[in-house]
Amino acid sequence: MKGHARDGLVHVGGDARQRFYDSRGYGRPREGDDVVLAPVEAAHLLFRGDLDAVEVEGSDCGFADYLARQNPGFGARFVVYADLRDRGFYLSPAREGWVDESGGIDFVVHPRGDGPWDDTEAYRVRTVSERADVSASALGDVTLAVVDEESDITYFETERLALPDDASETPPAADGVLLDDRVVVWEPPTNLHHEFFYGQPLTGRAAEHAPLQLSLVEAAHLAAVGVLAVDGGVEAVVAHGRDAEGDRFDRRLRAYRALRDAGYTPKTGFKFGADFRVYHDIEDADNLGHSPWLVRSLPADHTFSPRDVALDVRLAHGVRKRMVFALDAQDSPDWLAVSRLTP
Repeated sequence: MKGHARDGLVHVGGDARQRFYDSRGYGRPREGDDVVLAPVEAAHLLFRGDLDAVEVEGSDCGFADYLARQNPGFGARFVVYADLRDRGFYLSPAREGWVDESGGIDFVVHPRGDGPWDDTEAYRVRTVSERADVSASALGDVTLAVVDEESDITYFETERLALPDDASETPPAADGVLLDDRVVVWEPPTNLHHEFFYGQPLTGRAAEHAPLQLSLVEAAHLAAVGVLAVDGGVEAVVAHGRDAEGDRFDRRLRAYRALRDAGYTPKTGFKFGADFRVYHDIEDADNLGHSPWLVRSLPADHTFSPRDVALDVRLAHGVRKRMVFALDAQDSPDWLAVSRLTP
């Protein structure tokens, strides 16, 4: 059986509807028994030997010739399509009139047992090679399939998160002194660290009445909500932060404040290569429990390298945490969670 390439699709006649669409979910039916295939579907059928050739501009192409005629990036899409088919899924390629392309996806993957005739979705897949960067704006509620140079595939689940609208905390008032890249509270209220988990005692333990050292983001937040008195106020603390980190400090501060406002407790994530480790529910500084998130603060227009995503997610997974990116905005960040996925 032979297909004919026309207007970006491959048309197949004969008993193609029964052979390809009805029984195995390839393509879309047209009048009679005709079926039109997306190029990746036609390539897969050529690869399997279910199509003998596809006529392109008067030439009959087998799998290798047909693949060579496709645009850059087609090879990665084919590898992912074939892999998901081998896993037992039916897929609908994104094309105007078939699947809404507004989300920048390549395929809708239907749940096992369902097909393109069902209005169901298991995954919405965006495919990239390991050398192709991807914009943060293209991620969120899609599955990112990264094809490496040996054609192995790593799947990442990406999700936009909504932080809870929790009641604001009311930490106790304190006086602080700016010292280099931190603020020291020489006579801290006992519960500022123990209950609200701000700062670190200078003794290295939660000793009662020990001086408390605050990071600049902690100090800026406390000064902004009016409970930390420091010479120059919040402006002085922020100026110190900008001197130390540049624009990164403002991004981190906005992320920090949004997390605190949501009822979460962010602490430094330096040991994990992140901006923050985040506790969702703590009793006190002596009973922290597990911090389920690592957070990195990034510009809103950040472009990810798939290699960097893999590194961040692998590290977070190795310490039983979820990788969350705070994409900066002037009011509050957008939150993008990324984790490994096995379809």
